[in-house]
Amino acid sequence: MQDINPILKHAEDNMEATVLFLDEALAHIRAGKANIRILDGVKVEYYGSHVPIANVATITTPDAKTISVQPWEKGLISLIEKAILNSDVGITPMNNGETIRLGIPPLTEDRRRQLAKQSKAECEDAKISVRNARRDAIEHFKKMVKEGLPEDMEKDAEATIQKIHDKYIRKIDDLYLAKEKEIMTV
Repeated sequence: MQDINPILKHAEDNMEATVLFLDEALAHIRAGKANIRILDGVKVEYYGSHVPIANVATITTPDAKTISVQPWEKGLISLIEKAILNSDVGITPMNNGETIRLGIPPLTEDRRRQLAKQSKAECEDAKISVRNARRDAIEHFKKMVKEGLPEDMEKDAEATIQKIHDKYIRKIDDLYLAKEKEIMTV
């Protein structure tokens, strides 16, 4: 008798990883207010290797429209400023000699709609990934039937994987609704 639990666990792990990836991707979409996670992808040259800014500086949000970057070493200030300018963050840094300030500009209505559309596309990609994990599990169950798994166990497994699928699709929808609300709020 074959065990279906490892297949269910593998599919659920894939779905969970998809949701975590989506959460990370949505965090990098700027929503008009200061969020230090938009700097996560920016790397700075530090003693011969490229490291995230968070590894060489303290990043804070003193108010809703400003991100402050305080380097741990004064010599890094120009390197951090250059890394931010060369990144796809789209914000020009202001350097006062000790800290770098990023003023988050207000978003126009068109830009808000564009960002909401980008968020929707990220969520659709995540849903496709979740559906693929479900499909792969179901295909595996069908192969197991040919190898001797009773059909009623296969049907129960398909129902279980469908419930898991539905749970993760709801999570994706909730993430999208929260991000859309964050983007569209002026």
